[in-house]
Amino acid sequence: MGPGMHRGCERFGSDMTGLWVVLGVLGVATVFGLWFQRSSGRIREARDAGPSPALTGVVPAADDDPPVDIEADAPTPAVAALAAALEGRMGERATVVQFSSAFCQPCRATRRILEEVTVLVPGVSHVEIDAEDNLDLVRALDIRRTPTVLFLDSQGTVRKHASGQPRKADVIAALGDLMPGSPDFEI
Repeated sequence: MGPGMHRGCERFGSDMTGLWVVLGVLGVATVFGLWFQRSSGRIREARDAGPSPALTGVVPAADDDPPVDIEADAPTPAVAALAAALEGRMGERATVVQFSSAFCQPCRATRRILEEVTVLVPGVSHVEIDAEDNLDLVRALDIRRTPTVLFLDSQGTVRKHASGQPRKADVIAALGDLMPGSPDFEI
Protein backbone atom coordinates (compact mmCIF):
# COMPACT_ATOMS: atom_id res chain seq x y z
CA MET A 1 0.00 0.00 0.00
CA GLY A 2 1.29 3.41 -0.85
CA PRO A 3 1.28 6.44 1.39
CA GLY A 4 -1.81 7.88 -0.27
CA MET A 5 -3.85 4.78 0.45
CA HIS A 6 -3.07 4.91 4.15
CA ARG A 7 -4.40 8.46 4.50
CA GLY A 8 -7.58 7.50 2.66
CA CYS A 9 -8.25 4.66 5.12
CA GLU A 10 -7.82 6.97 8.10
CA ARG A 11 -10.19 9.44 6.56
CA PHE A 12 -12.73 6.70 5.90
CA GLY A 13 -12.43 5.54 9.54
CA SER A 14 -13.14 9.02 10.93
CA ASP A 15 -16.17 9.35 8.66
CA MET A 16 -17.50 6.06 10.02
CA THR A 17 -17.05 7.25 13.61
CA GLY A 18 -19.25 10.26 12.89
CA LEU A 19 -21.84 8.01 11.30
CA TRP A 20 -21.89 5.73 14.35
CA VAL A 21 -22.33 8.74 16.66
CA VAL A 22 -25.26 10.00 14.58
CA LEU A 23 -26.86 6.54 14.54
CA GLY A 24 -26.39 6.23 18.31
CA VAL A 25 -28.03 9.61 18.96
CA LEU A 26 -30.92 8.73 16.64
CA GLY A 27 -31.37 5.39 18.43
CA VAL A 28 -31.46 7.01 21.88
CA ALA A 29 -33.88 9.70 20.65
CA THR A 30 -36.16 7.05 19.14
CA VAL A 31 -36.23 5.00 22.34
CA PHE A 32 -37.01 8.14 24.38
CA GLY A 33 -39.76 9.19 21.96
CA LEU A 34 -41.39 5.76 22.09
CA TRP A 35 -41.24 5.71 25.90
CA PHE A 36 -42.67 9.24 26.13
CA GLN A 37 -45.50 8.46 23.73
CA ARG A 38 -46.34 5.24 25.56
CA SER A 39 -46.36 6.81 29.03
CA SER A 40 -48.15 10.04 28.09
CA GLY A 41 -51.75 10.02 29.26
CA ARG A 42 -51.45 6.74 31.16
CA ILE A 43 -53.49 6.77 34.35
CA ARG A 44 -51.52 5.69 37.41
CA GLU A 45 -52.23 5.21 41.08
CA ALA A 46 -51.53 8.34 43.11
CA ARG A 47 -48.35 8.38 45.13
CA ASP A 48 -49.13 7.63 48.77
CA ALA A 49 -46.35 8.73 51.06
CA GLY A 50 -48.45 8.11 54.17
CA PRO A 51 -48.29 10.32 57.22
CA SER A 52 -45.02 12.12 57.75
CA PRO A 53 -43.36 11.22 61.06
CA ALA A 54 -42.63 14.89 61.65
CA LEU A 55 -46.35 15.71 61.56
CA THR A 56 -47.58 13.04 63.95
CA GLY A 57 -47.15 12.45 67.65
CA VAL A 58 -45.84 14.88 70.23
CA VAL A 59 -43.48 17.67 69.23
CA PRO A 60 -41.90 20.13 71.67
CA ALA A 61 -41.71 23.71 70.39
CA ALA A 62 -38.43 24.31 72.25
CA ASP A 63 -36.35 22.37 74.77
CA ASP A 64 -38.05 23.89 77.81
CA ASP A 65 -41.60 24.14 76.35
CA PRO A 66 -44.28 21.55 77.08
CA PRO A 67 -45.03 19.12 74.22
CA VAL A 68 -47.78 20.03 71.76
CA ASP A 69 -50.02 17.38 70.21
CA ILE A 70 -50.36 17.46 66.43
CA GLU A 71 -53.26 15.66 64.77
CA ALA A 72 -52.11 12.56 62.89
CA ASP A 73 -54.56 13.21 60.06
CA ALA A 74 -53.87 16.94 59.66
CA PRO A 75 -53.91 17.76 55.93
CA THR A 76 -50.65 18.52 54.19
CA PRO A 77 -50.26 21.99 52.63
CA ALA A 78 -50.82 20.47 49.17
CA VAL A 79 -54.09 18.81 50.25
CA ALA A 80 -55.27 22.00 51.95
CA ALA A 81 -54.47 24.08 48.85
CA LEU A 82 -56.33 21.66 46.57
CA ALA A 83 -59.34 21.60 48.92
CA ALA A 84 -59.44 25.41 48.89
CA ALA A 85 -59.26 25.48 45.06
CA LEU A 86 -62.14 22.98 44.78
CA GLU A 87 -64.37 24.60 47.38
CA GLY A 88 -67.99 23.90 46.39
CA ARG A 89 -67.12 22.21 43.08
CA MET A 90 -66.66 18.59 44.26
CA GLY A 91 -68.75 15.84 42.71
CA GLU A 92 -70.84 13.70 45.05
CA ARG A 93 -69.19 10.46 43.82
CA ALA A 94 -65.89 11.62 42.29
CA THR A 95 -64.10 14.70 40.95
CA VAL A 96 -61.79 14.95 37.97
CA VAL A 97 -59.39 17.89 38.23
CA GLN A 98 -57.60 19.02 35.07
CA PHE A 99 -54.60 21.33 35.16
CA SER A 100 -54.21 23.06 31.82
CA SER A 101 -52.70 26.13 30.19
CA ALA A 102 -53.94 28.56 27.55
CA PHE A 103 -51.81 27.42 24.61
CA CYS A 104 -51.91 23.68 25.29
CA GLN A 105 -53.53 21.80 22.39
CA PRO A 106 -53.81 18.44 24.26
CA CYS A 107 -55.55 20.34 27.09
CA ARG A 108 -58.46 21.19 24.77
CA ALA A 109 -58.87 17.56 23.71
CA THR A 110 -58.59 16.43 27.34
CA ARG A 111 -61.27 18.94 28.35
CA ARG A 112 -63.62 17.50 25.70
CA ILE A 113 -62.99 13.94 26.86
CA LEU A 114 -63.51 14.76 30.54
CA GLU A 115 -66.68 16.76 29.84
CA GLU A 116 -68.11 13.86 27.82
CA VAL A 117 -67.32 11.42 30.62
CA THR A 118 -68.86 13.62 33.33
CA VAL A 119 -72.07 13.74 31.28
CA LEU A 120 -72.04 9.93 31.03
CA VAL A 121 -71.24 9.22 34.69
CA PRO A 122 -73.66 10.72 37.24
CA GLY A 123 -72.19 12.29 40.36
CA VAL A 124 -68.83 13.11 38.78
CA SER A 125 -67.63 16.69 38.51
CA HIS A 126 -64.97 18.06 36.13
CA VAL A 127 -62.97 21.02 37.41
CA GLU A 128 -60.43 22.74 35.18
CA ILE A 129 -57.69 24.77 36.84
CA ASP A 130 -55.45 27.13 34.89
CA ALA A 131 -51.90 26.17 35.84
CA GLU A 132 -50.52 29.62 35.02
CA ASP A 133 -52.97 31.37 37.35
CA ASN A 134 -52.43 28.89 40.22
CA LEU A 135 -48.66 28.44 40.38
CA ASP A 136 -48.59 27.92 44.15
CA LEU A 137 -51.06 25.04 43.84
CA VAL A 138 -49.15 23.60 40.86
CA ARG A 139 -45.92 23.66 42.87
CA ALA A 140 -47.56 22.21 45.97
CA LEU A 141 -48.99 19.28 43.96
CA ASP A 142 -45.79 18.84 41.91
CA ILE A 143 -47.60 19.27 38.58
CA ARG A 144 -44.88 19.17 35.91
CA ARG A 145 -46.79 19.38 32.63
CA THR A 146 -50.17 20.13 31.16
CA PRO A 147 -52.56 18.54 30.87
CA THR A 148 -52.37 16.75 34.20
CA VAL A 149 -55.53 15.07 35.46
CA LEU A 150 -56.16 14.15 39.11
CA PHE A 151 -58.92 11.69 40.03
CA LEU A 152 -60.42 12.35 43.47
CA ASP A 153 -62.80 10.07 45.33
CA SER A 154 -65.93 11.32 47.09
CA GLN A 155 -63.86 12.28 50.14
CA GLY A 156 -61.53 14.48 48.08
CA THR A 157 -58.53 12.13 48.24
CA VAL A 158 -56.36 11.98 45.11
CA ARG A 159 -56.46 8.31 44.06
CA LYS A 160 -55.15 8.42 40.48
CA HIS A 161 -53.40 10.84 38.16
CA ALA A 162 -52.44 11.14 34.50
CA SER A 163 -49.88 13.39 32.81
CA GLY A 164 -50.75 14.01 29.19
CA GLN A 165 -53.97 13.36 27.34
CA PRO A 166 -55.76 10.25 28.67
CA ARG A 167 -58.01 8.09 26.52
CA LYS A 168 -61.75 8.19 27.19
CA ALA A 169 -61.88 4.46 28.00
CA ASP A 170 -59.07 4.87 30.53
CA VAL A 171 -60.88 7.76 32.23
CA ILE A 172 -64.07 5.70 32.51
CA ALA A 173 -62.11 2.73 33.90
CA ALA A 174 -60.35 4.96 36.45
CA LEU A 175 -63.67 6.38 37.63
CA GLY A 176 -65.08 2.85 37.85
CA ASP A 177 -62.22 1.94 40.18
CA LEU A 178 -62.92 4.99 42.37
CA MET A 179 -66.64 4.55 42.78
CA PRO A 180 -68.01 1.59 44.74
CA GLY A 181 -70.80 -0.53 43.31
CA SER A 182 -71.68 -1.36 39.76
CA PRO A 183 -71.62 1.33 37.09
CA ASP A 184 -74.97 2.97 36.50
CA PHE A 185 -74.16 4.49 33.13
CA GLU A 186 -74.00 3.37 29.52
CA ILE A 187 -71.31 4.10 27.01
